[in-house]
Amino acid sequence: MPADLPRRVTLLEVSARDGLQNEQAPLTTDLRVTLVDRLTAAGFPQVEVGSFVSPKWVPQMADTAEVMRRIHRRPGVSYSVLTPNLKGFEGALEAAADEVVVFGAASEAFSQRNINCSIAESVARFEPVARAAREHRMRLRASISCALGCPYQGEVAPAAVAEVARRFADLGAHMIDIADTIGTGTPRRTQAVLEAAQEVVPVERLAGHFHDTYGMAVANVYTSLEMGVTTFHGSVAGLGGCPYAKGATGNVATEDLLYLFQGLGIETGVDLAEVVAIGQWISGHLGRRAAGRAGNALAARQAA
Repeated sequence: MPADLPRRVTLLEVSARDGLQNEQAPLTTDLRVTLVDRLTAAGFPQVEVGSFVSPKWVPQMADTAEVMRRIHRRPGVSYSVLTPNLKGFEGALEAAADEVVVFGAASEAFSQRNINCSIAESVARFEPVARAAREHRMRLRASISCALGCPYQGEVAPAAVAEVARRFADLGAHMIDIADTIGTGTPRRTQAVLEAAQEVVPVERLAGHFHDTYGMAVANVYTSLEMGVTTFHGSVAGLGGCPYAKGATGNVATEDLLYLFQGLGIETGVDLAEVVAIGQWISGHLGRRAAGRAGNALAARQAA
């Protein structure tokens, strides 16, 4: 392993929320509970379980409270939920979530097009959530969408990403996700964005969230490792997508990340073989082939 790479990274599994919320038909509560429990049994220290948003907009997450009630809580595992407003935070509090997540775009065009307000206004809307999180000693994580490209304006300036990171840090976010929402990022652009973000936020508080639309996600993760990032998001079987960009695929497959880290000698504490099995299992329930290349290759080798 090159000396400049970390010896261990933290994987946050997002398939149960970010992955499933784009499915045309909601999964059963039983299936969602089983997915979360299998993920934590495989060794993931952090799992994004669901979101407390209006079921009118995201019907796939309507049963998040029930899922949170029924999962088997494992000691040391952090269970997070998306909470865009104070009502959502109240749901998270009642569900005993360990972490709440807010989000904002680095693109003014994206912010105006989707929530009809500026970036500054969108971040300000989260102040009640941040205040409530502090009062209840709950961790607050913030995600910066469109950090490496926007479906409406194209390229996003690294300085714009850094400014949103600064605003979220001021809000009290303990971790800030740099999210390539539409998967257009490249290693060079990833490096530029992380360099800018590290000017305002310590690298240990930055996480990489990459989509694999153009097949660059693993390369972007490697670049992030070289930049000192040690927290990454993955989604088993590459579940997910982006409703704002045609052809956008899901998050980088967790199996591909684990194969990369294993090859580099970087520890994760997560069982790759079990994750491959989970990816094949959930893909079967969804009626399609898993997207992760490493996962499919390993599954085929096991079946041979």
